[in-house]
Amino acid sequence: MGSKNVFASVKSYSKRGKLLGRDDLQTLAESRDLDELITRIKNTVYADAVSEVQKPYTSHGIESALRGHLAEVHYNIAKTAGGVKILDAYYLRFIISNLKQILKGKALGKSQEEIETHINLRAEELLKQRDIVVKALVAKDLDEAVASLAQAEFGDEVAKAAVLYADKKNLQIFDTYFDKILYTRLVKALKSGGTDAAKLAAMDVDFYNILSVIRGKFWGLDEQQIQDLIIIQSSAAGDLLGRMISAGSIRDAFDELAGTKYKDMIPQTENELDAIAEFERSFEMSIYKAARRSFTKMLSLVTTVGITKLTAYEVRNLAAIAYAVEQKIPTETTMSKIILEAE
Repeated sequence: MGSKNVFASVKSYSKRGKLLGRDDLQTLAESRDLDELITRIKNTVYADAVSEVQKPYTSHGIESALRGHLAEVHYNIAKTAGGVKILDAYYLRFIISNLKQILKGKALGKSQEEIETHINLRAEELLKQRDIVVKALVAKDLDEAVASLAQAEFGDEVAKAAVLYADKKNLQIFDTYFDKILYTRLVKALKSGGTDAAKLAAMDVDFYNILSVIRGKFWGLDEQQIQDLIIIQSSAAGDLLGRMISAGSIRDAFDELAGTKYKDMIPQTENELDAIAEFERSFEMSIYKAARRSFTKMLSLVTTVGITKLTAYEVRNLAAIAYAVEQKIPTETTMSKIILEAE
């Protein structure tokens, strides 16, 4: 392991020590309104991140500021590690997230101003890659936004998403195709060299593939359309996904997981939509726990990938809390939904 990676790992340990605990999140979730929430966040490591948020406060404004902060954290970690492809692949998530919001916004006929409240361009600024996202943002409609991305390395996938959306009218199609772009990059990074972080990253790819098959079946896609969504990492994974795609129902597809390490995640709920949500949460908790466990390996790249995942979950939890406080959702409900290990 190179000295840069050692330094990045040490930095990751220091960041892990500053992660918020259940009590901290509970205190934030108990805020009576967003003004009180901002005051409480200012007593945490996120004080600087929210200091720029303008009044009147909104959950979108708070989330945007936190995402900008997260982009800087991840950018600095990747820079410290020095050109590690797996970290660069994960960093793409920020740009992908913005493009998802833009295309879904265009599909719903939202104005540029409305869409802008949902995106934060700090990640693009750090990479000096604002143009690609801004072009899509200023496009007059969905077709023009898709056309603006045609020259990007993932232009084909965006075009496929638009065609499928036109047929099925389900916004999650954009989420899935953009995630495919992200995980294709991650798989390439994993193939470029053995790393002790491969196991953690491979879980993400499995999560994407299995959910894409299940969602594809739920949307009524044919076998070829579902096949186009998945990223084959190995022949064993390909066989399993093939059996899931051919299964007669969503329940049968889930049952194909019985012989795998994910057997405990098979949902017991009969309702298909609830089953998908239950599976998604179980898998996310599993990835979160694996990221926590990554810190048992001192001075290794896996801790660096682990901290990027844990800080991303933390920001997602904070965004969920901001939304819940804004909507007056009970604290117990909020705390039961966030991704956090039971203490």
